Amino acid sequence: MSLRLYDTAIREIRDFVPLRPGKVGIYHCGLTVQGPPHIGHIRKEVVFDVLRRWLQHRGLDVTLVANVTDIDDKILAKSAGAERPWWAWAFENERELDDAYAVLGCLPPTYQPRATGHIPEMVELMTTLVERGHAYVAVDGSGDVYFDVRSWPAYGELSHQRLDDMEPAADADPRGKRDPRDFALWKAHKPGEPDTASWPTHYGRGRPGWHLECSAMAAKYLGTEFDIHGGGLDLRFPHHENELAQSRAAGQAFARYWMHNAMVNLGGAKMSKSVGNTLLVSEVVKRIRPVELRYYLVAAHYRSVIEFSEESLAADGAAYRRLEGYVLRASENVPGVFPGSVPVDFAAAMDDDLALPQALAVLFDAVREGNGLLAEGDAAGVRANLASVRAMLGVLGLDPLAPPWAGAAGAGGAAERLHEVVDALVSVLLEQRQEARARRDFTTADALRDRLKAAGVAIEDTPSGSRWELDDDGREG
Repeated sequence: MSLRLYDTAIREIRDFVPLRPGKVGIYHCGLTVQGPPHIGHIRKEVVFDVLRRWLQHRGLDVTLVANVTDIDDKILAKSAGAERPWWAWAFENERELDDAYAVLGCLPPTYQPRATGHIPEMVELMTTLVERGHAYVAVDGSGDVYFDVRSWPAYGELSHQRLDDMEPAADADPRGKRDPRDFALWKAHKPGEPDTASWPTHYGRGRPGWHLECSAMAAKYLGTEFDIHGGGLDLRFPHHENELAQSRAAGQAFARYWMHNAMVNLGGAKMSKSVGNTLLVSEVVKRIRPVELRYYLVAAHYRSVIEFSEESLAADGAAYRRLEGYVLRASENVPGVFPGSVPVDFAAAMDDDLALPQALAVLFDAVREGNGLLAEGDAAGVRANLASVRAMLGVLGLDPLAPPWAGAAGAGGAAERLHEVVDALVSVLLEQRQEARARRDFTTADALRDRLKAAGVAIEDTPSGSRWELDDDGREG
């Protein structure tokens, strides 16, 4: 296949050729489980879920590894503040992450390794770096171990930075470093920290640095050379830069392609726990259908910043409902249609750096055509069109007739209950309208229809009865 990926670092756009024919290995940095995920975090999960679905649609066998960082300075600090064991705190938030995956329809990772389960691999990698002269034990006797950035001339290649222009690495006491930009591979156990948050090594008890964790886990599950490494753009430096340097310095080829998605901003700033401008996934899906939140995160190009607003969220929700409405109407007219092949233009857009806006334009064109075919009563045309539309929606994880959206149409929590209540109330009015039509009281029937239209409810009379959907463009006021 010819998938083009835009590498923000050391390669230009080029045709994607997997390392092993027919198989693709992807590693993306999962969450540091210091707290539950917000929609800024989960954008990355959705982006890589779409990438995975597209590669699978193209016939490739995809292994996707998304790690969980369950030991970290922030986890220790927050769990101590909450007077909870650090491991219990981390596991609780890991479950929140799993719930967010599921509620937004993301396929589970092939593997989801925890950092704490791979200490031997990390110590082995660190020892290799020390033996090769690329790492050293802290000069202050603390027991910390650092990567020597000046020992690796290519350091900075991923983020296109010169070493002398970089700020010091703020991950440990600089007094133990040869150079302030050296980063921690191993952090010695400190007084006051839980004994359970440290492991014995020949360098002393301690715990791994963040960057060491991902290099060790990627190599264990995908090999010392694999296809795609990615994550949020904020990880490119220093995290991915440090991963690349330490893995290459240890003699590994590491990642062949890099992908970084842009941030979700709120109030002009990156959505992050540190500044408090977060929107937790678990809270957002109480007031909006999860499938509409997924559409919102999919609709923009993955390298474009999303400036969060309630207005844009509502607009994208309405856009998805138009797609959903067509699929439901068409499937009532021509039941039993399964996803088929995607149009050539859709495939070209997806192959060109996952150009989702262009792919969605193809999808909406197909839906407009399908609505026309429905109006003409062209059952054969609708059948072919619906198969194509469902195939495109399936690639995006948005097919309303496929799990997990089938049946409940993707609703969840309070949003699901609200949808059920609205459906029941509208159904009562539709029954009253049908009774009025049956007794030829068309004045009452038209008045009921107009009241529903004024409330933003569009009515369609079909051979099997009347059905309704929200019509945001037709609402009065």
